Amino acid sequence: MLADRRRLSIGGGIVLVLALGLWWQLRPAPVAPAAPGRVRAPRAEAQPAGDVLTAVDLGTLVADRGEPSGMARNPFRFQPKVVAPPPRPVTEPKLEMTQPVAPPVPAGPPPPPPIPLKFIALVERANGVKWAVLSDGKVTMYGKDGDAIDGRYRIVKIGAESVEVTHLDGRGRQVIRLTGQ
Repeated sequence: MLADRRRLSIGGGIVLVLALGLWWQLRPAPVAPAAPGRVRAPRAEAQPAGDVLTAVDLGTLVADRGEPSGMARNPFRFQPKVVAPPPRPVTEPKLEMTQPVAPPVPAGPPPPPPIPLKFIALVERANGVKWAVLSDGKVTMYGKDGDAIDGRYRIVKIGAESVEVTHLDGRGRQVIRLTGQ
């Protein structure tokens, strides 16, 4: 019995909502009141539609007005007339026979490859010795000034934000900045 009452009340609510929606859609539009101070006075005299058409002289609309003279009228009279420059004569380029230039020969041995290490941390011990922590992306290495790293590189100088590294044979000096990664 409680379930029947519940269904009946839900059904009645749905019917009520539908009835209100239908009334809202079909109700007459309200007339907006005139704004205070903007009351229009009725026209004292209505003009017939025929007077408006007789005021237009159709003959002047069809009459010949002549051609516009675009060359004589210049609203910017203070500027000189722009004259197009005469076309340049077309000349064909002369073909000269030249010897092919050989590419420059590099002088000396090729430069060493760049050092692929990243400076990721700086450790300063209590005795004041600075240790640089370096990584090649796979292995993490560390060392102090003058130490050999990975058997190929030597730490020359450790600064606060960079480390200076060179190849073991002394060539290819490179400064690596602290990346924090």
